[in-house]
Amino acid sequence: MAGDHLEELRRLYFKASKATIDRDFDRAIDLLKAMPEAERPRATVFMEGLAEMRKEFKRGRRRE
Repeated sequence: MAGDHLEELRRLYFKASKATIDRDFDRAIDLLKAMPEAERPRATVFMEGLAEMRKEFKRGRRRE
């Protein structure tokens, strides 16, 4: 089950776009919460990447 959560998190990371980042980030948080504590470190790279994308996309919206 944790592997399924990690795989879905990975898919979210690779398919995230400016239009979907808020929804994707919220779903990623839900997935992270559902993972066993021992499995969460494996999700770190995807969570950090999504957080960075979210920050960059939001920064771009202010300039438009």
